[in-house]
Amino acid sequence: MKEEDKFIQVLGRVATVLSVLMYVSYIPQIMSNLQGDYGNPIQPLVAAINCLFWCIYAYFKKNRDWPVFLANLPGIFFGIFAFATALH
Repeated sequence: MKEEDKFIQVLGRVATVLSVLMYVSYIPQIMSNLQGDYGNPIQPLVAAINCLFWCIYAYFKKNRDWPVFLANLPGIFFGIFAFATALH
């Protein structure tokens, strides 16, 4: 494997982990929402829609892009849950 290919592979893994952490960070907002301190529902809804489109793109392209798919999959669920709990 070429040095550039190894770099891209590592970069994809790091970016995937960071994206998952970004969406897991919705947990405090979700907890606040459930305690009645509601956050704005728009941003997590837009994030969930964005993640859905990225997952569709990554899954259905000719050579599936698993890092992009896996990086965005949690964003769909956490974004929708953060959105739903922010509604009051």
